[in-house]
Amino acid sequence: MLRRLIYAISAFLAVVVIGTLGYIVIAGWPPLDALYMTVITMGGVGYREVRALDAVGQVWTMLVIVSGVGALGFAVITVTDFMVEGHFSGIMEGRRMDKRIEGLSGHHVVAGLGRVGGVVAEEFEAHGHPFVVIDTDEQALALARESGWAWIRGDATDESTLVAAGIGRSASLVTALDTDAANVFVTLTARGIAPDLLIVARATTPSAEGKLLRAGADRVITPTEIGGRRMASMVMRPKVVDFLDVVAGGQRTELKMEEILLSDGDPYVDWTIADAHIRSQTGAYVLAIHSADGSVNSNPEPDTLMRAGDRLVVLGSDEQLRMLADRACADAAVCYPQMYRTHA
Repeated sequence: MLRRLIYAISAFLAVVVIGTLGYIVIAGWPPLDALYMTVITMGGVGYREVRALDAVGQVWTMLVIVSGVGALGFAVITVTDFMVEGHFSGIMEGRRMDKRIEGLSGHHVVAGLGRVGGVVAEEFEAHGHPFVVIDTDEQALALARESGWAWIRGDATDESTLVAAGIGRSASLVTALDTDAANVFVTLTARGIAPDLLIVARATTPSAEGKLLRAGADRVITPTEIGGRRMASMVMRPKVVDFLDVVAGGQRTELKMEEILLSDGDPYVDWTIADAHIRSQTGAYVLAIHSADGSVNSNPEPDTLMRAGDRLVVLGSDEQLRMLADRACADAAVCYPQMYRTHA
């Protein structure tokens, strides 16, 4: 519709310019008289000629009338359709959204708002994480508007779309498009823009996992494979699955599994888990420690030393995790920002 509007306005202006030049060249009129004659002729207002016209000038005037009325009518109809169908308001809404996205930093980008991407967006919203969704489907974008999410209408495989989503300032990208080829292309493009970006990609088939990893994805998820294993586990180990649902918060229960990052100057740095009395004083559990060197200590012993750069994987209720963050960190907003996003 916008392209049609540009064509209509361009055609109208072209007739004005050509008509004015015709009166200047054919009749030798001054530019202002030529422009005035062209405009009143196109508008069909019925004024008499500005100056006397010979036969050639009269023929030119008839041509201006025919072409001008057509161009003017096309422009008026197109502008009316543009306003009535909401295209103008859509453009204004898009500009407001662009300004909103420009103000984001450290946010997440979700490419594809289908069944998988929609769930990802809902989880980000539930935990208070800022994010931007990208899609071309109007129904998906309508859902984003209704939910109050930041959105961009565009093709996520296009570099300009990712740039508009603030990919260079974002913390992560989740690409959940319908095809593996599209997800590979998005991953390659995003990795070229932001080399340090965390990229999680959806694969529709297990064979695509290697391609996505080679393209630059940090993690690859195959929903069908995960879903099949989960269904089998529900049959074979139902109580285990129920507990994992509680831990993951999938049923919005009180227990959560989160991570806390320790930095220089935090109280827990160079303490052992036993010295910190984490379990007895906060009620939370330390399930694992991801060290800065990349090693993982699952089920750490009480005498395990906590160091700067370690990420503590902890389990507890909201209150327990807040208490742990307040004790472990010099600034809880730095080492456990989820607490402030969720409870601000």
